[in-house]
Amino acid sequence: MSGITTHVLDTARGRPAAGIAVSLAWQTGDGWTELASGRTDADGRVADLLPARVQDAAGTYRLRFDVGAYFAAQGAAPLFPYVDVVFDIRDAGRYHVPLLVSPFGYTTYRGS
Repeated sequence: MSGITTHVLDTARGRPAAGIAVSLAWQTGDGWTELASGRTDADGRVADLLPARVQDAAGTYRLRFDVGAYFAAQGAAPLFPYVDVVFDIRDAGRYHVPLLVSPFGYTTYRGS
């Protein structure tokens, strides 16, 4: 299992958010380098986001969730076109970053 995973829950519908495009980027200087991308599965999860080629995972990362397209497909006009979650990895281990989302708000935390 990857050191970085995510899980997206649609709090407006009370179910996992399937089909959301998610990308993982690593901060390099003043910019970002995309490392991986994928879509949430039927359970709202994306696994294996941190590529095996990344030997030292310490650094600043950004998970970008394309929630605008997800809610637009349901006929909603969301406030946020995407959600960026920026976080630091300072030690080895698993980082699970869930996103709870609705058309007008979101929250996140370090999960287990």
